[in-house]
Order: sequence, then structure tokens, then C-alpha cells
Amino acid sequence: MSRIDYHAFRDVPTRWMDNDAYGHVNNVVYYSWFDTAVNALLVEWGLLDIQHGRTIGLVVETGCRYFRSVAFPQVVEAGVRIAHVGTSSVRWEVGLFTAGHEGPCAEGHFIHVYVDRDSRRPAPLPEEWRTCLAELTTR
Repeated sequence: MSRIDYHAFRDVPTRWMDNDAYGHVNNVVYYSWFDTAVNALLVEWGLLDIQHGRTIGLVVETGCRYFRSVAFPQVVEAGVRIAHVGTSSVRWEVGLFTAGHEGPCAEGHFIHVYVDRDSRRPAPLPEEWRTCLAELTTR
């Protein structure tokens, strides 16, 4: 994959504490970047109300493939796209890029199942969500 395969981008700065004893960003930090990129989009679009929204997303599956190391003080560009929208779920795909590279340093995915905040039972995605999410669906 390359940058052109992703539809929305967000810069995520690395932090000094992200580096591990081997001198590069620890693998667990990549999952934080995935979560940040996707949820920031949802908040910006007015779809996710973290404090009061009736629908919340629970992660039920994750995965990541690493291709190239990243280290502080690099800035990561997280590209987001959607591979699948179900009745109450979305498979998000995120490519992490650094300046000067067309190919990703890592690619990951996670699946959100959207549920009612109180019952934690799956909730169908509202039409407003489907309309917005269509902009990120892979072609």
C-alpha cells in the first residue's frame, strides 16, 4: 500500500517516552496511534460524543504489520480508510507514514463493534454515520 490508498490523514508527533531500550518507538505505541487517528476523525465529524453519546465503539480485533522503524522526534502521518462497514461494525485500516517515504512504516487494522453505552449490546450504525464513513471506504 501507499499514501494514495488512504483517504484521511492526521499528523501524530512521537514523544521522547515512545522510544524503547532499542532506540525506536515501541510496538505498543502504534496501536495508540491507530486509536487516536480514527477516534479524532469521529470526534471532528461530530459522530462520536465521548462523554454523552449513546453509541460507543468497542475494539474486538486488532493487528499490525511493521515495515520500518520510527523514532523520536519523527512525526508520523496516520492515513485512515475503511475496508468494511457492517450493520454495527467497522473495519478500520491505518497506514503509518514518515516524511520522505511513500510506503508505510506500519499498517494496521482494528474492528469496532458499535454498542449502546449502557447495555453494551450491538447497535446499528445510524444513517448519519454511514454517510460520513462512506467517504473513507476503500475503492
